[in-house]
Amino acid sequence: MKRSITRLLMAPSVLLLLAWMLVPLSMTIYFSTINYNLLYPGRNNFVGWMNFEFFITDPGFWIAISNTLILLISVLLITVVLGVALSALIDKPFFGRNVVRVLLISPFFIMPTVNALIWKNMMMNPVYGIFAWISQSLGLEPIDWLSDYPLMSIIIMVSWQWLPFAILVFVTALQSQDTEQKEAAQMDGANGWHIFRYLTVPHLARPIAVVVMIETIFLLAVFAEIYVSTGGGPGYDSTNLAYLIYNQALLQYDVGVASAGGLFAVLLANIVAFFLIRAVGKNLTV
Repeated sequence: MKRSITRLLMAPSVLLLLAWMLVPLSMTIYFSTINYNLLYPGRNNFVGWMNFEFFITDPGFWIAISNTLILLISVLLITVVLGVALSALIDKPFFGRNVVRVLLISPFFIMPTVNALIWKNMMMNPVYGIFAWISQSLGLEPIDWLSDYPLMSIIIMVSWQWLPFAILVFVTALQSQDTEQKEAAQMDGANGWHIFRYLTVPHLARPIAVVVMIETIFLLAVFAEIYVSTGGGPGYDSTNLAYLIYNQALLQYDVGVASAGGLFAVLLANIVAFFLIRAVGKNLTV
């Protein structure tokens, strides 16, 4: 009886959640099977798999897939490695530690669009950017980062914004580390590297797994930084899967092909999540 009442009370929320998920997905599947272009709204005949074929054979498709995975892996490596290193450094007491922690975490609260504008105009501008000023001070030729190294520029922007998130998680996790183990290790002659390698890193296994899983969800859909700074160019050099879908939907007005691309993005995200959960989930169950 109690179980039936519980299910009855939960039913409205569950049904609403299912509708919230299934209705957009159903509409996306429907649009992916018809020839629906915003320039010709009256032509919506059924085309089957043609939209998927058109999207996969797009000249920028494999480049976008490659850029998406490179961006994902690069940002994860940068944020996890630097996050662990910086968290271990600021975990030790020193003068002004609280101020340093706030400064390290603050970039995470900047909106992605503002983040891209800061890096585009203040840091990477080849005329008056800070990087250009440093290069000129050293007698070197300024680099036009967004034109010469577009994907690397996006990686730097995204890493700068997500590194504080990793630091926040790792610093919080280090607060629960057993200090008695550290003291015992020091009494046995262990140096700072040994403590970091054999105590700190294993202690951060679960937080690292959480950071990797959460960042992966968002990094597969990076868009604002690309839209504001490089526009996916030059050519397709900084185009990822999310921007390629945007290009089909709002620049070429082809909703059918964009819907097919959206379903492919969902498939790719589920494949990545499957292997990621298998690899990372072991740390969560230890």
